[in-house]
Amino acid sequence: MLAIIGGTGLNQLGNLKITHRQVMRTPYGEPSGPMTFGTINEHEVMFIARHGYGHTIPPHMVNYRANLWALRDQGAKRVIAVASVGGIRADLVPGTLVVPDQLIDYTHGRSFTIFDGRENSVTHIDFTLPYTESLRCRILEAAKSAGEACLNGGVYAVTQGPRLETAAEVDRLERDGADMVGMTGMPEAALARELGLEYAAITVVVNYAAGRGASVKAIPLDEIGTFAQPAMARVRKILEGVVERDGI
Repeated sequence: MLAIIGGTGLNQLGNLKITHRQVMRTPYGEPSGPMTFGTINEHEVMFIARHGYGHTIPPHMVNYRANLWALRDQGAKRVIAVASVGGIRADLVPGTLVVPDQLIDYTHGRSFTIFDGRENSVTHIDFTLPYTESLRCRILEAAKSAGEACLNGGVYAVTQGPRLETAAEVDRLERDGADMVGMTGMPEAALARELGLEYAAITVVVNYAAGRGASVKAIPLDEIGTFAQPAMARVRKILEGVVERDGI
């Protein structure tokens, strides 16, 4: 089954015909909210809002382990994560959709692995390519079929939050090779890999990163929704196409 994790701007799927919701308990506590089950064009899909259905959980307090564990426990095999980001690279203007292929983790203090107990043997995962390439391709194919522009590849810098970055910090991220910056890409991607889940992301550029474009002096927070809402409508169209290709 395909699972979708909604981020800022995507607390619910308007094209999801809900069949039921289920409250979950996991070895790592409660997920961000009940699992929502339903169908998109008669194909089964599972959905959870990363920040809670009322958007009340900040990025550094999301229970990523519980979310991913619950999705796998309920039968998810593939996970598509949707996240809002700031554009660092010049062509990543607000409204751009990107399917990243790499990330850099700048977070700290988050529960980042399921292999942290003494009862577990030391376990390493290969994370050379943090996103599942076949699932990335499926998203890009769905975008093309839907007539929605979606850039292939990019480096997602994941910062701690909840504050946004300084212009100097964004300069450093750019020097490090980052193309976009957000707060939720990790440890979500790594946990999916540990749990054996295919995982890919659609990032939505909702603002210029600090010190760039219209954010040279300050990020216009009141304008983010102007770009986020129409972009999320495009994301929903792409997700419909992915579901059709999922073979469920």
